[in-house]
Amino acid sequence: MSVGILIITHNNIGLSLYEAVTSVIGKTPLPTKLLSVSQDSDPEKLLQQARQQIEELDEGQGVLVLTDMYGSTPSNIACKLANNQVNIVAGINLPMMLRVMNYPQLNLSQLANKAVSGGHEGVFHYPHQH
Repeated sequence: MSVGILIITHNNIGLSLYEAVTSVIGKTPLPTKLLSVSQDSDPEKLLQQARQQIEELDEGQGVLVLTDMYGSTPSNIACKLANNQVNIVAGINLPMMLRVMNYPQLNLSQLANKAVSGGHEGVFHYPHQH
C-alpha cells in the first residue's frame, strides 16, 4: 500500500507536469489521478469528482492532493477535501512532483513535507552576470 496522489490544477497544467515526470522517471510509483479545472467548470461537480477520486486512490495510507495556486478554484476544491487522511500542498511544480515520485515509501505527512521541500528547493533566481 502507498499514498495516493490527486493533482487538481487549472486546465492541463497537471497533465503536462504528470507527462513530464513520467518521461523523466518512467512509470510513476504512486497511484495518481488528475482533475482539470476550466473556467466554465462547475466547482460543486468537480468537488464530487475529487471526492470519488480520493476514495479510489486511498488504499489506507491517505492521499496527497497537489494543486497549483493557493486561493484559486483548484485550491479551494482541494481545501474542502482536507482531513486526517488527505493532505493538501499548493504551488505544484516539476521539482515538487519529481521529489514526491522519488519517495513512494514515505507516509502521508512525510510525503507532504517532501513535496514542499521539492517545490522550494526547485526555485532559483539566477542573477545577471557581467
